[in-house]
Formats: sequence, C-alpha cells, structure tokens
Amino acid sequence: MIISRTPFRISFFGGGTDYPAWYRQHGGRVLATAIDRYCYITCRFLPPFFEYKHRIVYSQIEYVNQISEIKHPAVKAVLSWMNMQKGLEIHHDGDLPARSGLGSSSAFTVGLIHAIKALQGAMIDKQELARSAVHVEQNVIKEAVGSQDQILASYGGVNLIEFNRDDSFGVHPLILPKDRMSDLKDHLMLFFTGFSRFAFKIASEVIKNMNERQAELKHMSEMVDEAIHILQDQKTPVEQFGKLLHESWQFKRKLSDKITTPQIDEIYQAALSAGATGGKILGAGGGGFILLFVKPELQKAVREKLKKLVHVSFNFDLHGSKIVVYEPDDFQNVT
Repeated sequence: MIISRTPFRISFFGGGTDYPAWYRQHGGRVLATAIDRYCYITCRFLPPFFEYKHRIVYSQIEYVNQISEIKHPAVKAVLSWMNMQKGLEIHHDGDLPARSGLGSSSAFTVGLIHAIKALQGAMIDKQELARSAVHVEQNVIKEAVGSQDQILASYGGVNLIEFNRDDSFGVHPLILPKDRMSDLKDHLMLFFTGFSRFAFKIASEVIKNMNERQAELKHMSEMVDEAIHILQDQKTPVEQFGKLLHESWQFKRKLSDKITTPQIDEIYQAALSAGATGGKILGAGGGGFILLFVKPELQKAVREKLKKLVHVSFNFDLHGSKIVVYEPDDFQNVT
C-alpha cells in the first residue's frame, strides 16, 4: 500500500498569468504558497479475486473493469496516460472540500501520479511530477486550468514561480527572516464561503477575455515584485502586503463578471468593516475560500463578524507532495 500526501495552495499575486494562453505570449509570475492542509491518496494493486479490476473511492465509489469506464476524469486520465495494466484500488481523502479555490484538483492529480509511481517502484522528482500533472490536466483532460497549482502541490513552499514563453518554469523560494515570515502568516485568515463552484467555467471566461484585459493582467504580474519588495524590506509595515492584496482583488474582479458574486462581496465588505486590511477570493473565483489579511489584534472581531463561516487555521507547507506510507505488496505479480 502507498499513501501520498499532497498540499493545497494559496495564491497571493499574479494569478491569471499562469495560464498557457497568457504566459506563452507574455511570460507570467506568481507569488503563492502551499499550506498544511492536504489531499491523501491511498493506492495499491488490487488482488485479482474480484469481479471488477479497479475500485475507486472518493465522494462516489466506482467498480470498473476497463479504464475507459472510469467516471472520475483525473483518475481516468492518469491511468490511461500511465498505461496501467494491473488492477488498482484508489482511495481519496481530503482535509478541505473540493472545488473551493485551493488547488484541490491539481493536488489530487499530483498525489495520484506520485502514488502510482511509488507503487511501480519508481521515484519522481518535483519538476517531473509538476510537469506530468500539468500535461495530464491541460492536454489529456483538456481542462481550462493554469500551471501554478500543480507546481505548488509538487514543490511546496512559499515561492515566486516564473512561467516562460517556452513552457519552462522556475521555482524560487521566498527568502525572508524567520520573524518576517511568521509575521506574514500571523496576519492571514482563511474562511470557507459555504459554497463551491466549478473553476473551469470561470477560467474559460477569463481566458476568453485575456486580450481585452491585458492591462489588468500585466499590472497583476507587476504586483508580484511589489509584494516581494514589501516583505523583504523590514522597514515597510507588513500591512502594506494586505493593502496590495486589496488592490489586486479589485483588478481580479475585472477579469470576468463571474469571479465575484453579491454574496462574496457582502462577506468581503463585512470583513473590511471588522478590521481586515484586504483579501481576495481564492482560485478562479465564484465561491470557495476567501483569504483575508488582518492584524492579529483584530482577528477576533473578524471571526465574530464572519461567525456563520468556517474559519480554517493553517501554516505554510515547505515539503510538497510526499509518500508518507510505502509498503508495496506482491499482488502485481499474481495472475
């Protein structure tokens, strides 16, 4: 049995510039972090004593004999792409709900590829893992997704990610004094809005609007450097990071009329009225989790103001996808 553990992510600045439709022309830059909330994939070769070949357990349970019969798009795509001949049993468990803006779909894909590679007795490095997940999601499933989620799930850490026109990418850990990094983390609050959404629908709209929104996307990309400067300049109050988040949210709202909703706007305004400096809806928008930047002494007031929402505490994850249980069995040799 193999169990992989893969982190979800929070994107601070530059989201939207990680879509191939953008960075293949302009390049892209994202500042984001993996967090210590995880997707777990349990995987083993299925003993050949059942009427089915594959058993896949997530919010549904599938019993199938052919990969083509699998309904879960990522499982179907990964098993097909990896040309799996042996029967598998796959279980998914997650710390947080799917379709919530934290890169859960990509964490699943990364974790599944990682687990199957380990099951096959092969190691895969972080770059290959990220590239493989990007390929599966963008070229096999053909989803309208960016490329930051797969990289953050694979690498972990608080990173500047640079996307090049030739599809290559660079991952640069954000280097800060320990107390400054802690100060940043202590100002962040994460709330679940209570409703999920299908990100690809919103992402498709953003991609369609890119030519008309070049000024906004270029400015959002420039904010990445501004945010890093704020954090690295110890003389600059860390609250400036929160104000920049607020500014970035105003630009992100312009990318599509589907990114925000009256309910999201109401939540955000309530948070600001209680003392939040800034924030943003995470992922493509339309629902899911909202990130807020709040001084520690004002966080109790914000929690009280948003008491109908689920508040999720977190830390940064610095390791990325890991194999946390490696106990291979011999059923792959049973015929």
